[in-house]
Amino acid sequence: MNIENIKTVGELKASGYQSKSVKDELRANLIAKLKTGKPTFEGVHGFENTVIPELERAILSRHNINFLGLRGQAKTRLARKMVELLDEYIPFVTGSEINDDPLKPISRYSQDLFAEQGDNTPISWLHRSDRFSEKLATPDVTVADLIGDVDPIKAANLKLSYADDRVIHFGMIPRANRCIFVINELPDLQARIQVALFNILQEGDIQIRGFKLRMPLDLQFIFTANPEDYTNRGSIVTPLKDRIGSQILTHYPESVAIARTITEQEAKLDALQTETVKVPSLAKDLLEQIGFEARDSEYVDYKSGVSARMSITAYENLLSTAERRALLNGEESTTVRLSDFMGVIPAITGKVELVYEGEQEGAAFVAQQLLGSAIRTLFPMYFPKIEKLEKPNEKTTYTDLIEWFFAESGFELLDDTTDEEYKTILNAIVPLEILLKKHQPDLAPEDHLFMKEFILWAMVEYKKLSKDRIATGYQFKDIYGSYISKL
Repeated sequence: MNIENIKTVGELKASGYQSKSVKDELRANLIAKLKTGKPTFEGVHGFENTVIPELERAILSRHNINFLGLRGQAKTRLARKMVELLDEYIPFVTGSEINDDPLKPISRYSQDLFAEQGDNTPISWLHRSDRFSEKLATPDVTVADLIGDVDPIKAANLKLSYADDRVIHFGMIPRANRCIFVINELPDLQARIQVALFNILQEGDIQIRGFKLRMPLDLQFIFTANPEDYTNRGSIVTPLKDRIGSQILTHYPESVAIARTITEQEAKLDALQTETVKVPSLAKDLLEQIGFEARDSEYVDYKSGVSARMSITAYENLLSTAERRALLNGEESTTVRLSDFMGVIPAITGKVELVYEGEQEGAAFVAQQLLGSAIRTLFPMYFPKIEKLEKPNEKTTYTDLIEWFFAESGFELLDDTTDEEYKTILNAIVPLEILLKKHQPDLAPEDHLFMKEFILWAMVEYKKLSKDRIATGYQFKDIYGSYISKL
């Protein structure tokens, strides 16, 4: 069907076009996609065996849907991806405010136009990208915003009485007829406004200022809600929950690998950054592990959740920290260092809700604790575990490294050290090279320096070395020497 040639209702009928509801459209296109074996929601990772099958079942059942989950769990992303399951174009009566179906007009405007022009009634075509409407539920949202109200200016201009239904100004929901309509953070919507949605969800009729309009609106409703909102700000009224066909629980990524995929996909980087800064694989894993540690931390409010946006903005900050250093040193390229992770602290502190103990310690302290926990979690995957208690005079895997610091009195690693100086400092610690050759013989040469610094930070976390923050960087020392110098 060449839609450019179809410009009237008569031509549309002659083409054999059949009207379909938006839910039937979604269902038919989903069936076609499932038969081909192609992924239905590309770009959404970690939900392949949990959320997406439930969403597909809800679409096949023609249900209105509520996504229930903590912040940063791709609820709105899933809702927007549903647009891809709509037909590419649908016809509507030209000039209709509510996208009237040319074969089933429901508005007064379209019905009057049909009575006057019949099969010559003009039609236009609506692309699926224009069939998505979204409203963030805030306490100031009114029934007039969502459903409509009487427009006194229209009444005056058209010289109509308020008894004439042509004085109505339609709200967002009627204007989204034959579309997907999303209400984000539904519990924030006042209870009396939620009540106004009852009839639209079940019977399809709307009431505006005493006008009893039987307008069977055709909508796919999607709601999103955060469980925390149920106690802190509001709730979804029970009769409204009863009218929502499927409630789907979302979740955070279940593995570091999935979290990495999401971060790399969503991070906003330009070509200059990606060309200038190389990020070792371990650095990416460490960054994601911080999010996993935060979700289990005693300092972080687990009911609030830790958004996937934290890892995304932290990754952007990490690259910017290394890029800034390269620019200051006049270097054309550089590699991320573990000390660069101090640059991600601002991305963490603003995105975690702390419990009382966390507030007492301070957001920056908690962020550093999370980095330390992430290092402790990942270290045993690369090197032998560091035991807390050791037998006297018994040599361990890390004895030579500790003795090197005892003999050399440590060193300073400044934030803006050039790559050449950084390399010289770390390569001078001979036991580090021995550890790498023994336990990570296949490690890419360009990742050696990051891994060496990783060992040092891990030794600090396991209290085998000391690390002190100075004005322009870090000072690593033998733990006893550091204690004596403080005395």
